Amino acid sequence: MADQGPARCLAGVRVLDLSQYLPGPYGAQILADLGADVVKVEPPAGDPMRAVGPIDADGVSVFYKLINAGKRVVRLDLKTADDSAQFRGMVGGADALLESFRPGALARLGFAAKDLRQLNPRLVHCALSGFGQDGPAAQRAGHDIGYMAMAGSLATSGIAARPVIAHPPTADFASGLQAALAILAALLRRATTGADASIDLGIAESVLAWQSIVLTGAHRAADTQARGAGLLNGGAACYQVYETADGRFVTLGALEEKFWAAFCRSVKREDWVARQADPLPQTALIGEVAALLRTRARDTWVRDFADVDCCFQAILAPDDVIADAQIQARGLVKQTTGADSFVEVLYPARFDGAPPADREPLKAVDAGTVLRAWADR
Repeated sequence: MADQGPARCLAGVRVLDLSQYLPGPYGAQILADLGADVVKVEPPAGDPMRAVGPIDADGVSVFYKLINAGKRVVRLDLKTADDSAQFRGMVGGADALLESFRPGALARLGFAAKDLRQLNPRLVHCALSGFGQDGPAAQRAGHDIGYMAMAGSLATSGIAARPVIAHPPTADFASGLQAALAILAALLRRATTGADASIDLGIAESVLAWQSIVLTGAHRAADTQARGAGLLNGGAACYQVYETADGRFVTLGALEEKFWAAFCRSVKREDWVARQADPLPQTALIGEVAALLRTRARDTWVRDFADVDCCFQAILAPDDVIADAQIQARGLVKQTTGADSFVEVLYPARFDGAPPADREPLKAVDAGTVLRAWADR
C-alpha cells in the first residue's frame, strides 16, 4: 500500500507559491509533501530567504533549500508584460495560489481577487499576511517575534524575570500549518460545490488562535498566568525544567497524580506526593526538586528513570536529537554528508503504513515548462 502514502493524497493538485521567507513556503511544502505539484514563483532577485543561514557552494542558503524542497521554482517579474502574461497562464491552470504580500500589493501588480477569479473561477487563493487584510495594523511590517508578542504568547512564556524568544519561529510555522489546512478545506469544499475561495489569514492570528486558554486564565485569575506562575509555564514542580549536575537540563511533565507519585517514590521522597496540590507558584517545592536533580549528571538521571513511568525527558541538543533511538526508529530525519550536508525532517504523518517519502531537491524551471504541463486546464 506504499502508493497510498502522503505523496499520493494530493496527486493532480496544482499550487502556485508566491510566498517568501518561512511561513508561506512551509505551508506550500506541506502541500507538496502530500503530493501537490507546487511551483514557487519568485521575483528576478529570488526569495530573500536564499541569503539567510549557512550558504552552500552554489551561493544559496541551505535553509532556503530545506524549506522549499519538493517544489519547482520559476523566476518572473510580474511588473513586466511578458512575465505577467505567463503568470496569468499559470493562474488559469492552478488549483490554489498562496501568497504573502502586504495587503494590496498583489492587486497593484494586476492580480486583485476579482482578476484572479476572472482568470480561474475555481481558484483557491490564500493571502497570508502579518496581521490580516484589514485593521489598523494591516500594512505594518513584522516578523515572528512581533507576531508572538502581539498574540500574547511571549507574555506568558519564559522565566519570571522576562519573556524568552521562541525558537524555531512559532508563529511562522503555525501560520504555515494554518494556511495548508485552510487551502485543503477550501479544495474539499470546491470538490463538492465547485466554489472558489478567497482566504485571509494573518500570521499573528495563527498564534492568537491558540490563546483562548491563556486569555481566559488571565481573565479569571491573573496571578496564575504570569510567567513562572501557572501550571504549564513554570509555576508547578511537577511540570518543570531542571538543571542537572553537569550543567545540562531535563524536563518533568508529571501532571497526572500517578506520574508525580511515581517520580517522588523513585527518588524516595514520599513526602512530596501530597505537595503536588500546593498553591501555585510552588517556589519552595520547585527548589527542593531542583536541588535533588542537581546532584547527578543528566544521563545518570536518564538511566535512573528509564523504567519509571513519570514523563521524565532529557533536553536533547540537536546532535542528540539525530542520534535518539526513537527518532531513528521512526525514520523522519534524513542526514547527508559532504561540504553542503544538511539534516532534513520529513513529513511526520504516516499514511497506511507507508514510510516517510524523501523530498526531491528544489528544481529551477522556466515558465514555459510549467505552462505546457498545465495546459490541460
